[in-house]
Amino acid sequence: MTNQKVKPLTNSQESDFEGLLEEQPLTAAESYQALLRSLRRKNGFNLLFVRCSPVQADEIIRGISQDLPNKNIQVLQLDSETDNLYEKIVDLPNYTNLNILFVRGLENALLRYEEAESQGYFLSSQSPVYGGTWAGVPKILGYLNLSRERFERQFPFTLVFLLPEFALRYFIRRASDFFDWYSGVYEFPTDKDILEREIRRLVYLDSDLDTYQQFTPQQRQEKLAEIKAYLSDSPSLDPVRASQLWHEKGLIHAMGKEYEEAIASYDKALEFKPDDHQAWYNRGIALDDLGRYEEAIASFDRALRLNPDDYYNKACCYGLQNNVELAIENLQRAINLDVKYQDMAKTDQYFEQIRGDERFQSLLS
Repeated sequence: MTNQKVKPLTNSQESDFEGLLEEQPLTAAESYQALLRSLRRKNGFNLLFVRCSPVQADEIIRGISQDLPNKNIQVLQLDSETDNLYEKIVDLPNYTNLNILFVRGLENALLRYEEAESQGYFLSSQSPVYGGTWAGVPKILGYLNLSRERFERQFPFTLVFLLPEFALRYFIRRASDFFDWYSGVYEFPTDKDILEREIRRLVYLDSDLDTYQQFTPQQRQEKLAEIKAYLSDSPSLDPVRASQLWHEKGLIHAMGKEYEEAIASYDKALEFKPDDHQAWYNRGIALDDLGRYEEAIASFDRALRLNPDDYYNKACCYGLQNNVELAIENLQRAINLDVKYQDMAKTDQYFEQIRGDERFQSLLS
């Protein structure tokens, strides 16, 4: 089925939405004290929303648990497969004795819907009862919209949703019936030092293509949501750092064979850093994997102007097109730079169509 366009928010909805998140800009410390006061005095069913980064969520939970030792507090971690929050809560042991339940990870279940909508499309829910008003709403949010009275009757405690900005914005748009019952929204600006540390971890320390290739769909979704969290929560993010995060996001998509999504991420990276030869190079590989060879060559050309080491990938692309002359010309240039490319070409599947050519065989001998 062809994806359908999402109906945009009206101007008044956008205005109310922006005002909600920017009503009282506070420091992280001030927001924490406001949240602490609220949790200390609240009893019965309440809904609180906290806009924060993943690492801030850890600190908030740890701090509240220490500062409110007499409260019965639990943490519910959701994943990309969660579609019914109510059932998750009732499965908790002694949930009726809770005072505070922190709910984490909802962004994992929302990411692919939010990204599709941000590009102007919605994904149809797989639930057979959906349609009409709920078309395109993730099942977990649809169930929340339909079950808010049951939440109030069944859960005599405070639910605290910890969400990055992109997920909170999406929640407000697509689960407005449930969100209307909120008691407070608390914003935690991302500290610059924390942001630098987390970007370094995501882009350098945790970055591993072999690991990405072995990710389950759930693991991939959770890693992508973590990266998106820092992109959305950091409006003043340095362009180089933004480019690095988008590039890493592209690599994760590519290792999961989500090539269209990878290309979109590389394009975003290049908006911030147009001279990133690695992004042009990886974009070319993704286009090549989709069979879009002319576009791939154009990307490799851009990478080549910035860094001369991409002759080999350009040769691969010409090999796939059965363009013997240009494949050999670029392969020769690559070998002149590094003899390792001669050994690589002997087994590389990209050259299968021209492998029998005498000129190709001569180059490899």
